Amino acid sequence: MLTAALVGALSIGAATAAHADSGTDKKVLLKGSTTASYFWDDSSGRAGDTGLPASGKPMQKRLAASPSWPLMTEGYVVYKGKKMPFFVGDRGPGTPSSSGVMLDLDAKTFADLTGGRFNSSTLGVDGVGGQGHIKVGYIITKWGNGPGKKNYPVAYSTGAYARVDHNPAKPPQVAAPKTVSPKPAPGADLPAVPVSDKKAAESSDALNGAVLGAGLAIVGGGVMVGRKLLLQR
Repeated sequence: MLTAALVGALSIGAATAAHADSGTDKKVLLKGSTTASYFWDDSSGRAGDTGLPASGKPMQKRLAASPSWPLMTEGYVVYKGKKMPFFVGDRGPGTPSSSGVMLDLDAKTFADLTGGRFNSSTLGVDGVGGQGHIKVGYIITKWGNGPGKKNYPVAYSTGAYARVDHNPAKPPQVAAPKTVSPKPAPGADLPAVPVSDKKAAESSDALNGAVLGAGLAIVGGGVMVGRKLLLQR
């Protein structure tokens, strides 16, 4: 019963650990950098938007716009050591994408990254000195299923957002860390002698020495074995 209980406990622990670790390490499908702007489309017209996001999802934090990636693509951006997740829920930037602005973050995420404050009245970001563009690194961890380019982003004017991409980019190769084998200690390459063999060898040497001392004696220039004289000069 004790063995069964122990095995059960170990099984439960292993299952719990596997469940806790599942999904924590997402595969990197694409990695790069670009200039990012920000927006907030709530269909109110206050920030010049023309309606709700193209994905049909309500405007929210972590919703980004891309000129070419499939809708519902997921990933995260990195800016000055800060990392924020996002999903592609809208299309854009439009004209700015032709000048290298390939990602439009939601205003709240932009504010978190830059240390600014989202202004719910103007739908802009305050406290950043009017800064509207930042250079970010991006990681794609999941491609959306719909039309769109599953590779490095291209300008909206190319129309790549409307074409289904059957050849996504190959995930970047991550080099395995090099392992350095420790140098063997002097004599480590010699075969080890088992302890039992060492004891046996020591006992044999002691026994042979005792027999030799008791059985051999030099008497008058001769060699005596036991009580018999074998050789005499």
